Amino acid sequence: MGSGFFALLDDIGALMDDVASMAKISTRKTAGILGDDLAVNAEKASGFVASREIPVLWAITKGSFINKLIILPVAFLLSAFFPVAVTVVLVLGGIYLAYEGAEKAYEYLVPHHHSPAIEDKGGMSPTEIVELEKSKIKSAIVTDFILSVEIVIIALGTVMGLPLLNQILVVSIVALIATVGVYGIVALIVRMDDFGYSLINFNDKDKSISDFFGHLLVNALPWVIKSLGVIGTIALLLVAGGIFVHNLDFFHHFLETWPSLLREFIVGVIFGFVALLIFNGIKMLVGMLKK
Repeated sequence: MGSGFFALLDDIGALMDDVASMAKISTRKTAGILGDDLAVNAEKASGFVASREIPVLWAITKGSFINKLIILPVAFLLSAFFPVAVTVVLVLGGIYLAYEGAEKAYEYLVPHHHSPAIEDKGGMSPTEIVELEKSKIKSAIVTDFILSVEIVIIALGTVMGLPLLNQILVVSIVALIATVGVYGIVALIVRMDDFGYSLINFNDKDKSISDFFGHLLVNALPWVIKSLGVIGTIALLLVAGGIFVHNLDFFHHFLETWPSLLREFIVGVIFGFVALLIFNGIKMLVGMLKK
């Protein structure tokens, strides 16, 4: 009886060790999307009055948890009964990631007109402010759902072929990290300026150490969000390229003597701009047919 109990503990320990190793690999694979998720949600959670930033972020976080509860069972059912669908969804997700990365790069390289956003809350009634808040929360949760699908499928793609229990544990851990980690960091980012102002007002002395660090945090916030956007765009193209290189036979030997990161980035850029051209062409055609 005793030996059986210790054998069970040994099996559990080995399982946890395998799960930890695979979770580490899966988290690394999804790091690009996590970076983009972080940048998108930092942008969406900012722009509110200081007293509402954390409640809004908590509402988005709860929505993210619900998204994961919907996505995870569907992903595990596909893995168990129709595993080829995981690869198909993975490649389709890669095309979307490449398109999104190419679109962001295009907007940066070729600036063009955007519809002006209505952010002025000065003349808005409390009811209108609440409605605007609800609208931004809903938009953030929808965006989170799309990114969550990609995170879960990419994580699942790294553990295909392993026992179902391992897949469930690894992907669930990655999904939990994606929610708690991303929104925890977003909370710190959106409160940077408020913490900075607190340091500035800490004492009445001019040019004090607290003033220096306070101004540093306040001035750094816009740059942090912009930097996350740039890093997230590059990461999207890298992740997409990695999906195509590892899941499409044609690209297994494409530029195989080149460094893997450079090869994956080039493949991601090629797919991204082809997808962007096709999408813009279809949009232009639809617009012409409507006239």
